[in-house]
Amino acid sequence: MLLAFAIAVYAQQEKTVTQFLGIPVDGSKTEMIRKLQAKGFQHTEAAEFRGADLEGEFNGQDVYIAVVTNNNKVYRIAVRDKNQIDETNIKIRFNKLCSQFANNPKYISLQDYTIPESEDIGYEMSIHKKRYEAAYYQRPLTSDYEKRSVWFMIRAGEGILHGTYNIFLYYDNEYNQANGEDL
Repeated sequence: MLLAFAIAVYAQQEKTVTQFLGIPVDGSKTEMIRKLQAKGFQHTEAAEFRGADLEGEFNGQDVYIAVVTNNNKVYRIAVRDKNQIDETNIKIRFNKLCSQFANNPKYISLQDYTIPESEDIGYEMSIHKKRYEAAYYQRPLTSDYEKRSVWFMIRAGEGILHGTYNIFLYYDNEYNQANGEDL
């Protein structure tokens, strides 16, 4: 019985990290890329050109994926839509993501991030510098739930892409992020 108790205590102390497609956001960049390739993502010159490591399909969208590290440990999977879309469709896409996360039992949120239909996001972003983002946390919900964040934001196109938008999603393992230890 004492051994069972010790195992249970150890299991509770072990860190639970954010997962992307069932893969812990942890370990080396090489390992993570290999695991993502096993899920169907591919390394291409187009992805490299866009500052990403891989490209493929995620949640019904064509995306680029970047594996971000700190001290050779993965702390973020950044997922960016390949295609720019207009204001009406980005609002629909953002609100659909909010709904998908809110209705998924694997996540919890502290508020509703849905954009009202009447809101002019182009105006708000360009004139008021408003940033549209939503944050969710992967369960199990423990005292360190903020270390298991998944968040996304709308990014406006620039130059010839002005008036278009896409979504950036971030799956963060806050345990591996820089905390000033290199200062």
